[in-house]
Amino acid sequence: MLVILGTAGAGFLYYQHLNHNIKKDPLNIGDEKDRAAESQANAAGQKPLNILLIGSDARDSAENQKLGGAKDTFDTPARADVQMLLHVSADRSNMSVVSMPRDTLTDIPKCTDPDTGKTYSAETDVITNDSLGRGGPGCTVATWEKLTDIHIDHFMMVDFAGVVSMADAIGGVPVCVDANIYSHTSSGKGSGLKLKKGTTAVKGTQALQWLRTRYGFEDDTDIARTKAQHQYMNSMVRQLRENATLSNPTKLRGLAETATKSLTVDNGLGTVAKLYDLSKELKKVPTGRITMTTMPWEYSGSSGRVVPRTTDADQLFRLVREDIALDGKDKKKTTPVKTSTDPAAADDKIAVQVENGTRTDTTGAVRGRATSIAQLLVDKGFKEAVADSSTTPSQATTLVRYPSADLEGDAQRVAKALGIPTSAVKKSTSVSGVTLVVGADWTTGTKYKAPAEDDKTPTSADALNGSDTTACMHVDPNYVW
Repeated sequence: MLVILGTAGAGFLYYQHLNHNIKKDPLNIGDEKDRAAESQANAAGQKPLNILLIGSDARDSAENQKLGGAKDTFDTPARADVQMLLHVSADRSNMSVVSMPRDTLTDIPKCTDPDTGKTYSAETDVITNDSLGRGGPGCTVATWEKLTDIHIDHFMMVDFAGVVSMADAIGGVPVCVDANIYSHTSSGKGSGLKLKKGTTAVKGTQALQWLRTRYGFEDDTDIARTKAQHQYMNSMVRQLRENATLSNPTKLRGLAETATKSLTVDNGLGTVAKLYDLSKELKKVPTGRITMTTMPWEYSGSSGRVVPRTTDADQLFRLVREDIALDGKDKKKTTPVKTSTDPAAADDKIAVQVENGTRTDTTGAVRGRATSIAQLLVDKGFKEAVADSSTTPSQATTLVRYPSADLEGDAQRVAKALGIPTSAVKKSTSVSGVTLVVGADWTTGTKYKAPAEDDKTPTSADALNGSDTTACMHVDPNYVW
């Protein structure tokens, strides 16, 4: 899908025609309470960009049906089989991409179909790609925001036919396998991908097969498929920047035609001019500062599904939220990026529930801890702070939670008064108001000492640099020919 951004400028050759090609949908069709606060500008007035890239498995046309197979699913609700969050830093010095495996179980918020008005109720522990069928890409955006608390500015969605035609338009995308591969089983499973060992420039149907291959790469899971998608995306970006044939106006026009016909975007990207402006922003990022990652995950029982690996996934999402480069090459930031646009109320008007989360797997909760910290807040001027003895969660580090964007400023004010870092202020729909959870890292005393923050990308995110030309997919020996 990045190819769309890299070539949108060609659309000026016949502007109105291409604008008509582009399909548009609302950005977010979830509840307002589940929205993440907008990212704020840095000291130089620059803002980061977060764009959700979606690959749809829609079989809503003869061409998509032929490419996707599965005749029994013709014209049924599409699924979001590829989901990648693209984060462009505020200063445009680096880009981070976070993929969510298709088999991830997550919570999908309530969504309302903008065309029919049908409301889909919230669901828990359902496969993430179902979100697209609950009113469109705006529900997939809402699902990402609820999970990550990262504000998404735009989305771009492409279908099977779009992947095929765009790969043809740029002359193929080089990919590598470490053995001859044929993704096919006697029971009919597999994408049909058949390649010889080494590097091949895949085009058309073969490019789609590469992106859809599960049976044949590594351990035959969706995780391996995600890794292959990263290799493809990195290679495609390099092709766009290095392939001299793209300077040919005819080829550029054909690519623009292909891109716009296969594309669905939010209203904020709904013209060629807006896509072109976005492409210019993305081109500012050097290839060597693009980092592809996968959301850290772990298996959910014996189902074969996965769930976010809480600590590592939270760490990765925080780095993106705070505009910290995943390649570790950021210059030292002197002023952190603020994430709240809502001003705090007066201290004596901020209602705070204080919970005792000091219980651990090996020790019980420290008696009276919530009461002590609630009194500390009262002494600091937060007259409406009260201890909540009805719950004793187990929380390793102290957190301040808030349910909706209008209370984020209040939550940050409470954190600041206690010396709790901004990164420990988190949106959560499990609370009804500003809630301080006193963690196991603050069992005594009235001064909180924040743990040193680790701004390194978790190794479980399996990072791949955009300039890495050595990546090569390992082939499962059962699929070697």
